[in-house]
Amino acid sequence: MTDHLAATRASYDAAAANYAEFVEGKLEGLPMMRAMLGCFAELVDGPVAEVGCGPGNVTSYLTSLGVQIRGIDLAPRMVEIARAAYPELVFEVGSMTSLALADASLAGVIAWYSIHHLPPAELPGVLAGFHRVLSPGGRLLIGTHAGEVEHRQLSEAYGVPVSYESFIQPPELIVAAIRSAGFTITAELVEPGNKPGRCHLTVFAQKD
Repeated sequence: MTDHLAATRASYDAAAANYAEFVEGKLEGLPMMRAMLGCFAELVDGPVAEVGCGPGNVTSYLTSLGVQIRGIDLAPRMVEIARAAYPELVFEVGSMTSLALADASLAGVIAWYSIHHLPPAELPGVLAGFHRVLSPGGRLLIGTHAGEVEHRQLSEAYGVPVSYESFIQPPELIVAAIRSAGFTITAELVEPGNKPGRCHLTVFAQKD
């Protein structure tokens, strides 16, 4: 495991309980996010993995919409919390950089606000991994922070010390990377972020 992955894992283990409390009920006040997740639920037909699932709130929401989904997260403590909160669902420890899933085994992959922790040089490999595990015609949904190029090293988040990094890239670069990985972009949405130079990017894509 690389140093930055280890730091991200340790940070989210430390912040897991506070993060779970932070996101609890958040979707109720985010109609655009619910709409995007709802669209994905209607489009996908078959097994899905949420990569970077955190405490499982989005995995659970998609299950309520009829999606057959499992959650995968880098942080073991996040997985423990997700399993306790949603014992009827499957959650596993794993990394998006090396998905332990068979080729063409999924109908859908969702990465919801998790890829911004990847150094830009690692994004193509991760997207290639998403492409590998999807069956032909499989759906990809990515939601992420985007905007002016920025690299942040955080020392505190969710009320605890952390040591993870965040890499912000322009929407067009992220979309281009998804396309270069062998996906057809079927829709994209850019919304204003909560600080200058930032935005929220949602991308729907399909495996060619």
